[in-house]
Amino acid sequence: MPPPLPDVPRRNRDPHALIALSGEIDLTTIPQVRGVLVQCLGDHTRTVDVDLSAVTFCDVSGLNLLLELAQLTGRSGALMRLHRPPRSLLRMSEITGSGFLLHFVRPGPRPPYDAPAVAERML
Repeated sequence: MPPPLPDVPRRNRDPHALIALSGEIDLTTIPQVRGVLVQCLGDHTRTVDVDLSAVTFCDVSGLNLLLELAQLTGRSGALMRLHRPPRSLLRMSEITGSGFLLHFVRPGPRPPYDAPAVAERML
C-alpha cells in the first residue's frame, strides 16, 4: 500500500508564499512538493520561501527537484529561497557543485509569515 499523500502547508502574503516541509524529500514525496511549488508560480508568486527546518533527509531526487524548481522560478522572474536546509541537502549540493544554483538561507530564525510551529507534519 503506498504511503498517504502528505499535506504541504502554504501561507501567502502576496506576492510571497511560505511552504513548510518536514520529514523526507525523496522519490515518493517529490510529486507533492513539485505540485505545490509549481502552483505558487502559477499564482504569480514572486518570492517562495521554503522552510526546510523540519526536513530530516533529502536524497538526490529531492536535490534534482529543487534544482528544477530553482530554474523554473528564475525563468519566471521569481525567487525561491531555501531556509534551514538539512545537512544531507547541503552535502549533496557541495559534492555535486550545484549549491550555487540554489538560494540557501542557513542560519537564523524561521522564515517570515508565522509558520506553524511544527509545520503540521507534511512529508
